[in-house]
Amino acid sequence: MKNAAENFIKKDTAETILEAAVNRFSVYGYNKTTMAEIAEDAGMSAANIYRYYKSKEEIAAACTKNCMCEKANVLKDIVRNKKLSATEKLEKYVLATLRMSQEAALENKKIDEVCAEITKSNPQLIHDKIASNKALLIEILSYGNQTGEFKVDDIMDTAVAINAMIVVFDVPMFMSLYSPEEFEDKAKSVIRFLLSGLKN
Repeated sequence: MKNAAENFIKKDTAETILEAAVNRFSVYGYNKTTMAEIAEDAGMSAANIYRYYKSKEEIAAACTKNCMCEKANVLKDIVRNKKLSATEKLEKYVLATLRMSQEAALENKKIDEVCAEITKSNPQLIHDKIASNKALLIEILSYGNQTGEFKVDDIMDTAVAINAMIVVFDVPMFMSLYSPEEFEDKAKSVIRFLLSGLKN
């Protein structure tokens, strides 16, 4: 019981640190944030924070993992919704990806700094995200083939190609390029293009 309680407290403290880090990153940016400032925001000493995270880079990676997991869960719910056709799954997948990126960019104006740091210091996280997206797209394509909605010969290669086509909707730092309405129009155009190819 004692170990379970200690683990719960440790997990709760780690989450408090991550929450404090996200809030500070969003206001001051990654580059101008220090471990001491995150510790102060989390209500602990600068020395104590190192019991949970070895560096600011490790905190940023943990924040990114949490964000990726939340997004992945939303997309999984869409892909595994038995009430949706394969066409609807793909449409909702792309639009949900865009809307989550727009929300992230709106909530965290400095998110591009965190993205740049993660890409440089922890590229495996990016590769993991790409692999997760690819797996979900494979599920959609396989289901579409089963129902007769799609005619896809090479599901693996097609999933890779689709992911490459929609990656612009999956990067918060790109959201400033167009208005939300313009981005949604572009996403819908890509969806129409994809569906026309998948059905022929």
